[in-house]
Amino acid sequence: MRLKGDIVTPQGVISGHLDIEDGRIAALAGAPIDASRAGEGGRAVLLPGFIDTHVHGGGGRDTMEAGDAIATIARRHARHGTTALLATTMTAPLADIEAALQALGPVCRERAAQSARVLGVHLEGPYINPGRLGAQPAHAITATLEEVLHLHALAPIRVLTLAPEVPGHLALIGPLRDAGIRVQIGHSNGSYDDGVAALKAGAAGFTHLFNAMSALHHREPGMVGAALAHGEHAELIPDLLHVHPGAIRAALRCIPGLFCVTDSTAAAGMPDGEYRLGEHKVQKCLGGVRLPDGTLAGSALTMDQALRNLVHSLGLPLTDAARRVSTAAAEYLGLTDRGRLATGAWADVVVMDAELQLRRVFVEGEEIDVVADA
Repeated sequence: MRLKGDIVTPQGVISGHLDIEDGRIAALAGAPIDASRAGEGGRAVLLPGFIDTHVHGGGGRDTMEAGDAIATIARRHARHGTTALLATTMTAPLADIEAALQALGPVCRERAAQSARVLGVHLEGPYINPGRLGAQPAHAITATLEEVLHLHALAPIRVLTLAPEVPGHLALIGPLRDAGIRVQIGHSNGSYDDGVAALKAGAAGFTHLFNAMSALHHREPGMVGAALAHGEHAELIPDLLHVHPGAIRAALRCIPGLFCVTDSTAAAGMPDGEYRLGEHKVQKCLGGVRLPDGTLAGSALTMDQALRNLVHSLGLPLTDAARRVSTAAAEYLGLTDRGRLATGAWADVVVMDAELQLRRVFVEGEEIDVVADA
């Protein structure tokens, strides 16, 4: 199969064609053009498929439902250009987390048709600070290595959110890293020094930067200060509700490997109304998702809209925006064959028009139906 258009590659934008064979990119060729000209004259814009490391739900379903919920979630996000994702849990009783991971294990091993690739799990709870729950239910507990490895055996945990100031947590970061789990600092009331200590111990990044963590003050820099001063990687939710554009710009200047996530709930891709988020009921209204008390509770964001926000609202060049919704997350996860349009990589391709409206999606060479369920 051959796709023609303006192709966003790691080296820049070329106008030409891309060939897909056996699920991978077999060849691509073309002449370099200025990125600002992508899509001129009605040409298609080809970008690497989006990678979302923080997905609680979509299409009316929630990861914590277990059962077949993840099938709906992976299909819905694929229809918005997400070609790979991490299914993300909520803080809950251990039995509920075990049930969710048991349902996720088989899906992580084999991709279903018309779906995004589920790369593994982001265990966002329960190892967080009970004083920084955000929208997480009140089931926070202290982690043990034995317990985490038990959960890891049920489904591969690629990322684990942890509050490093909780007694015992700092010492777990190294062993978890050695087990192949990336520890992210999040839902934390820790100090700047706690953040620096966690990074030195091997923490890899920060969960939804700025949200549910101790804030930056010039005399008490907090966890945000540790991230901005020392972080190499961090998630950020660019729905323009969770983080002010000015704060997003500051983070982009400070953190080289900043990447975007949706923190999406069951409300993603759905009309306004009531949805589930773990054991909570949440309301989607005016583009946001909130608890009854008004607390932001995840989002209704999809990654195609995240890209448009970066380009149209924040003014990022298309090449940098594409990196933030795809390549940077792939690099963070250690994936060399996703998140980039290059020979030999998986054929995870998003086709858009000049206004960055979605036209076609390919996951591992399979074309996704972006119309029937969007």
